[in-house]
Amino acid sequence: MTTGTEPPPRGAFTTAVGDLLRRCWQQSPAKTLTAAILMIASGATLPLAAAALRWLLDAASSGQHGTAAAAGGVVATLLMAALTLGHFAHVAYFELAELSLVDYDVELIGLANGSPGLEMHEDPERADRLAVLEEEIQNVRLALEALLSAGGLIVGAATTATLLALVHPVLLLLPLVAVPPMLAGRRADRILDRARLAAAAPTRLARNLFQLATQPATAKELRVYGLQDEIRRRHAAQWRSAGDTLWSGHLRSSALRALGQMSFAVGYVGAVGLAVREAAAGRQSLGGVVLIIVLAVQVNAQVAQTVSLVPALQRFAVADRRLRELRAAAGGRSPTGNSAPPDRLRAGIALRDVSFAYPGTGRPALRNVDLLLPAGATVAIVGENGAGKTSLVKLLCGLYRPSHGTVTVDGIDLADLSLDDWRSVVTVGFQDFARYEFVARETVGVGDLPRVADDDAVTAALTRAGAADLPAQLPQGLATRLGTSYAPGTELSGGQWQKTALGRTMMRRAPLLVILDEPTAALDAEAEHALFERYAAQAARTRSYGAVTVLVSHRFSTVRMADLIVVLDAGTVTEAGGHDELMALGGSYATLYRMQAGAYR
Repeated sequence: MTTGTEPPPRGAFTTAVGDLLRRCWQQSPAKTLTAAILMIASGATLPLAAAALRWLLDAASSGQHGTAAAAGGVVATLLMAALTLGHFAHVAYFELAELSLVDYDVELIGLANGSPGLEMHEDPERADRLAVLEEEIQNVRLALEALLSAGGLIVGAATTATLLALVHPVLLLLPLVAVPPMLAGRRADRILDRARLAAAAPTRLARNLFQLATQPATAKELRVYGLQDEIRRRHAAQWRSAGDTLWSGHLRSSALRALGQMSFAVGYVGAVGLAVREAAAGRQSLGGVVLIIVLAVQVNAQVAQTVSLVPALQRFAVADRRLRELRAAAGGRSPTGNSAPPDRLRAGIALRDVSFAYPGTGRPALRNVDLLLPAGATVAIVGENGAGKTSLVKLLCGLYRPSHGTVTVDGIDLADLSLDDWRSVVTVGFQDFARYEFVARETVGVGDLPRVADDDAVTAALTRAGAADLPAQLPQGLATRLGTSYAPGTELSGGQWQKTALGRTMMRRAPLLVILDEPTAALDAEAEHALFERYAAQAARTRSYGAVTVLVSHRFSTVRMADLIVVLDAGTVTEAGGHDELMALGGSYATLYRMQAGAYR
């Protein structure tokens, strides 16, 4: 993957243009043709109006009043067309750009969530690239407008060049003076692109701080701990860092553009001087002199328009390149297997000499883990914060592959299983659960998408999760729209949101693996203990098909009901066994169990 600071490879611009036109054509061939024809026709009207103006002046100066009147009508018609064709083209391409933007957004959603793992979200470099691309792709409307304008500009420039050649061949050199400002513009765009990429990280952090400062969930702590000024200070510092980087880039790019425009100014003065000399020598009529001056002004406008269009097209070409890099990364990821998971577990899930480090880090989160999660068992994974519990859960869900070793399901390597099929028989309640601002039945029901609108299934899931009272707490029961971030709805308390997450965990009928990854961390130890006991009791109904229930906690005193308790410390398994066995062993589990349990006596 390229760094994103170098210019696009040769042909990247053409590729980006082709991709945008292809998308537009797929959205609406009629709108694409209409916008293109109108913009191209618009580009030719002003040069032709200049030629008609010469005709008018020459006819008037020679006393051909009828011809002059006809020429005047042509001039008026062409000027009216120049004013109106672009407007009607705008009606077509504006809607076309909106449709294309939706198409790009859909693809970005797919690419961000298309990989089997979490690298796109947890790798800082990839996250920064995705953040820049999400922002840049929103300029598709400007890019389409620039592209269509460029088509009209090409036709206009060709018409202007033809008319200049007919007046004086030397004037053909005038459009060539546009080359320096165009080259300077391309260099300036590269400088800006590097600045935007450098500013991505502080911009992302500043936006996160803004969310912290404005969300209701954090308002209490900000006031109690007096953090308002600190958050504001950090927010300002990050924006200042991003702003300084962008300002420096804009200053350097603007200086380059100014140098390019000065080179054209020299050529423009030369063209006007030529027109004056030709008139003084009697080699041009009044209409010819006016044509030279008007066309020189148009060339100036065409160059200025070209320079203004190039940044939008160049910026879009860079965004398109980054989009292609994301596609390549998604297409080049390690393929998942094709084998289907068993219909029931007979042996269980085994980890053999498993080590794992997150991409881009040298410190292993798990080291040499050998562990069997027996079929039909309730397994508790305990350990202090940072012990590796969540990393183990991610491996079990197939969100990452081990750096070394294997995870097997009834002897089948998880890498050989279809991850989609495996995840269809896995259900997880995460500590950092999502807050889906849907209708309540859907917020719970997405835990088993085919039954997302089944009220009976949702109610049963909430009952199994110990949250049967939730619908009665909502104004319209399961039909209540939750959250207020994007539409009017009912905001839930933290505990109510937690109940929706636990309900999702209980939606699937016959999962082979049920994981509760500290979803009750906000509860006290006794409340968590009671909840885990309920889940352990419910796990008995899944033993008929060998399901494994995994309860993850950093509290040793809440998991004694588990069939197997696994103690993790610094990424390794230090102890494993039943509660009585580990207490008799007198190791770290027994010590920490007595210490934590004593705190609640």
